Amino acid sequence: MAATGEGAAFLVVDDDEIFCSVLARALERRGFAVTAACSLAEAQQALARRQPEFAVVDLRIGSDSGLALVRQLSALTPPVRAVVLTGYGSIATAVEAIKLGAVQYLTKPVEVDEILAALQGERPATAAVAAPATPRSLSVRRAEWEHIQRVLANHGGNISAAARALGIHRRTLQRKLRKRPVRS
Repeated sequence: MAATGEGAAFLVVDDDEIFCSVLARALERRGFAVTAACSLAEAQQALARRQPEFAVVDLRIGSDSGLALVRQLSALTPPVRAVVLTGYGSIATAVEAIKLGAVQYLTKPVEVDEILAALQGERPATAAVAAPATPRSLSVRRAEWEHIQRVLANHGGNISAAARALGIHRRTLQRKLRKRPVRS
């Protein structure tokens, strides 16, 4: 994929209408034929009309999971190269997105060039050169967040079932999920 889309079909799915519109316009300026959808139903309708070559899918689309759409996109022939975006990143959901066929998992805020680089399998030009990784343990709060996300993913997003598995009250789990993820 070149820096410009040269008319390639691109699907943008995000329940934040402003973000969806801004991202769609930025991709159109780069030459893509963009279809924007703000719900899972709109995305399904767009897929019925035209199969995209590329897609950006929000992890949470209203009350729906974008992972179901990622699974559907990767099952198409040829598979759609999809990037999953989220404001609430966790290791468990990143692994799940990649297993379902996403080529990359990015946390918001994100630039268009980062998305395009991820679709190409390249590092964005703005990314710093990574220093050799040094083993570092997670903070207790971050480890708890990761564990909750893993248990929630194992129970298909069902908060009541995840709360039972964690041995906490459902409302307590809902309060923990409303908070932003803890930094490492």
